[in-house]
Amino acid sequence: MARQRTLMGDIRSHIGEEVVLKGFVRTLRDQKKMQFLIVYDHSGAVQAIHTKADDPAIAEAISSLTDESAVVVAGLVVEAPNVKLGGVEIQIRSVEVANLADSPLPIKEDSSLELRMDKRQLSLRNGRDQLIMRVQTTLEHAMRDYWLQHGFTEIHSPKLISTASESGAELFSLPYFGGTAYLAQSPQFYKQLGIAGGLDRVFEIGPVFRANPSFTSRHDTEFTSVDMEMAWISSHEDVMEFEEAWLRYSIAKTAEEHGAEIAAVFGVSVEPPSLPFPRLTLAEARARLAERGHVIGHKADLDPEGERLLSALVEEETGSQFVFVTDYPAEVRAFYHMRYPDRPDITKSYDLLWRGLEITTGAQREHRPDVLRAQAQAKGFNLEPLEDYLGFFSYGCPPHGGCGVGLTRMLVVMLGLHNVREVTFLYRGPNRLRP
Repeated sequence: MARQRTLMGDIRSHIGEEVVLKGFVRTLRDQKKMQFLIVYDHSGAVQAIHTKADDPAIAEAISSLTDESAVVVAGLVVEAPNVKLGGVEIQIRSVEVANLADSPLPIKEDSSLELRMDKRQLSLRNGRDQLIMRVQTTLEHAMRDYWLQHGFTEIHSPKLISTASESGAELFSLPYFGGTAYLAQSPQFYKQLGIAGGLDRVFEIGPVFRANPSFTSRHDTEFTSVDMEMAWISSHEDVMEFEEAWLRYSIAKTAEEHGAEIAAVFGVSVEPPSLPFPRLTLAEARARLAERGHVIGHKADLDPEGERLLSALVEEETGSQFVFVTDYPAEVRAFYHMRYPDRPDITKSYDLLWRGLEITTGAQREHRPDVLRAQAQAKGFNLEPLEDYLGFFSYGCPPHGGCGVGLTRMLVVMLGLHNVREVTFLYRGPNRLRP
């Protein structure tokens, strides 16, 4: 018998043929005379049936099965209009047990998120979680597609670095051949090296690490950052214009591929946003929130509740789920963010909120080495560990800017979920380093 695998999602195109299915056991009904087996793979599920008297050896093999066992089932595909799984079923000719699952299973559909993360090899088999992974794949592919259409080059920056890549806080350190290395918090410095190297436009999708002892629903210690950097910009407005068009394209492609399934599984509608996104300076945003009774106080930023309220206010007034908040004070921005010449306390920077959650931070970067050094010193940085970075700008670096986007945060908002743990393949946080 041929052992070519047929995916279960394609089974209707094989009516009247012998097929080989390779997947997992969902359920088994072992009756007095008949056996009914639901088997599934990533593409769908199929009912397989066997009459015990036809082959006692096959009947015994089926009776031994447990839920989630890995099996190879061969049989004839026949029409069965009363069967809900596609109106077809398999008349079993042979069953091979590839791997018998332990019983009982350690998780159920209503198990806690923590337990499902403990047994990720099982929870990933859930159709809901597999859809999340497919959505992520389509979204990333669309992002890359748009970048490549617009002259970007992909880079892979090092994750082992010799000094802090951002503020110096929240760093993981590790021994490195008699010295100390750090896990990169961001590819920021290396994106800028690419710009200084004449690549003009660069992007990266890769892991970053933050030793952040936060237990919120939107923080993790290792996550996937989506980064881009562009040369020869005039201001951070150029970055915002590119990002909103890039997001519209990526969301539209994801909606086209998965919109109906997302609506059925998560109950949310994914639609490409209208352009341009609304824009508010931070000062305007704080004033609008104060009008609604939410006063942030002395903090030179928005708090999470303020982000939610501002997004709701903007959507109420404009219909947009997105809003750019611009012009952040230098005190809460990185030293390499460019400042306005007539307002040196304000940076040419922005955050992008989507349905109340910050998904992006971006800015025009400071490319003039003397100004960059002065801003680093004003922030209290020791320049010696930054000499490699500062040297990037000593040989004619063009004006540039870019942004970093949180992939899991995008997925959380897109799917109407509430926790980055739900959309992460394997989550890492202060209390989770396994599996």
